[in-house]
Amino acid sequence: MNAFAEKLVIGRLTPEQFAQVLETLHMLGEAGAGIELSSLSTDVLVDVVRRASRDQLKAIAGHPELRAVFLDEIFRRMSEHFSPSRARHVDFVVSWRFLDGSGEDGYDRFQTVIEDGVCVSSMDLSRTPDTTITLSVEDFIRMATGNAAVAAMFVTGRVKVKGEYAPAVRFSSYFDLPKPSGD
Repeated sequence: MNAFAEKLVIGRLTPEQFAQVLETLHMLGEAGAGIELSSLSTDVLVDVVRRASRDQLKAIAGHPELRAVFLDEIFRRMSEHFSPSRARHVDFVVSWRFLDGSGEDGYDRFQTVIEDGVCVSSMDLSRTPDTTITLSVEDFIRMATGNAAVAAMFVTGRVKVKGEYAPAVRFSSYFDLPKPSGD
């Protein structure tokens, strides 16, 4: 799967074709063909997002199934890339609200809890958040893969924060993410 993704000439695909390729791969995985989007290494996933245009990422965000797959995959990987040593003495709950969702009030929602050196993310919203972050799915995908200038997103209002601002600003510093490679 990694070799296929690395060879894919993303720049030649329209947003619809890009979504169709990903949808086909996802469908093959669902059918048990042994091709799983979740098998992409984080390095390759970061590179695919880097090479994708904003419109291609919007196509993922606008496709209900791919949207869910990408959000689930990113939140699943958070715990794998969490660096407990960077988050010593840090306990907080972040609620995520993604625009244009199918959930309550038109948002898709997730929650991330960092507590006692552990990071857990899920759709369970039972904890009272210290911070609520609202943004588009495509901006989240770019931000979570290190393909966006997070500070600029806060300044320009692409990311909205309700509650404690500091955890939102420091959030990405608690993770070891691959750096996008340039061509």
